[in-house]
Amino acid sequence: MSGNKDRNRWLWAMGIALVVCLVVVGDLTVKRAQALPDDTYKELQTFANVLAIVQKNYVEPVSTQRLVNGAIIGMLASLDPHSAYLTPDLYRDLEVETRGSFGGLGIEITIKNDALTVVSPIEGTPADKAGIKSGDEIIKINDDFTKGMTLTDAVKMMRGPKGSKIRLTLHREGIPDLFTVSVARDVIRIQSVKAKELKEGYGYVRISTFQDGTSDDVEKALDKFAKHGAIRGLVLDLRDNPGGLLNQAVSVSDDFLDGGLIVYTQGRAENQAQKYFSHKKKSFSDYPMVVLVNGGSASASEIVAGALQDQRRVVVEGTQTFGKGSVQTILPLDDDSALRLTTARYYTPNGRSIQAVGITPDVVVEPPKPTLAALEAPGIELNEDEIHESDLLHHFQNGQKPAVPAKPAADDNGASAAPETPAQPDTTAKPGKSVAGKPDKSMKDIQLEKAISILEHWDKYKVQLALADHAGDPATGASANP
Repeated sequence: MSGNKDRNRWLWAMGIALVVCLVVVGDLTVKRAQALPDDTYKELQTFANVLAIVQKNYVEPVSTQRLVNGAIIGMLASLDPHSAYLTPDLYRDLEVETRGSFGGLGIEITIKNDALTVVSPIEGTPADKAGIKSGDEIIKINDDFTKGMTLTDAVKMMRGPKGSKIRLTLHREGIPDLFTVSVARDVIRIQSVKAKELKEGYGYVRISTFQDGTSDDVEKALDKFAKHGAIRGLVLDLRDNPGGLLNQAVSVSDDFLDGGLIVYTQGRAENQAQKYFSHKKKSFSDYPMVVLVNGGSASASEIVAGALQDQRRVVVEGTQTFGKGSVQTILPLDDDSALRLTTARYYTPNGRSIQAVGITPDVVVEPPKPTLAALEAPGIELNEDEIHESDLLHHFQNGQKPAVPAKPAADDNGASAAPETPAQPDTTAKPGKSVAGKPDKSMKDIQLEKAISILEHWDKYKVQLALADHAGDPATGASANP
């Protein structure tokens, strides 16, 4: 009897120690157990009891490490879609990925309605070339069903050495049967910035993701344009850009602003209250500028679009953005693993939190519809489903009352390009890539064409936006900075 009491006491103490070790505060030192509130001890006792019952009664022997890792993964998954436990391998992969090179398929995934779902393939990667597209549900990875699989496990399965093949069984909206795609992994080297001259004096810069060096590449592109003469107008394309590094979003915003607030963050910890400003420049060119966004524009993309929109530096055009207005902090642990923990919300200069709402464009333009020839082409199917933050399990709200979005600017014919007060993100909006595989060459990028038209008629749009500001539009009114 005494032995059982000793064993239960040991298990209970071990449970407390295991869970307390997950509490990361300040410089990641572990606080003493005595600092925990009394009700926490009761919950930890339940955890220890469950651990003991499982180890004693489960059909097969199971290690303490496996159970504790599962508890950690489940704990973080219950918080929000972006918090996660990173094993040592996944942590190393994340560090490599932010440098723009990693082995895998080149695919952004999430959990939607308990299904592993594609947010977007990264442009030019094996997933993109294989025709995988936004909204596809991944039913199986090789022979393993993904039902109940965590994001970290799915990522781990899809990563691998160059040349190795993987089979993904997919379900796509509008296609009754499942289908399988075989994809060869490759070293994913993401060229995050591509630039070209659209016409004389008009430049185009596309950012596919925000990684180390993105801001430097943007500056090189702008310098190259300037060498050809004064920039008459610029299109910054952030469509299907899932985000990336906060510091790069700040630096890119700084490239287009002459002073002023870019973004600020607020969390429970004091070190999460940060403000990021643009620098005053000795010489600054305030050339016309359009930012293109869509439902695949998330996180860092929304920081840039929101900052430039609130500063009235640009016209934002496209469709409602994804709505990821949270900041994740990587907190390393002693065993070379890490926590990716949501620690703050970010706010645009005018005090807007776009969490689960997104950025409402000044000019709403839907992407082009496929032609009849494209619809009849083999392997081409429409994708009517676009994912937003508000669709994700355990997403949290922005804590603000819904603001009335800015009145969209009129198109060249004088008609409004969108409803005046869309209340919530347009979850029916289509992403920039509307079909799988290679699009029909006869299709035009009407969003880009509209952007060029806005640049060419800049004075009209600037006047309309100024009138919206003068009218005291809640979405663009006085600053609400703390």
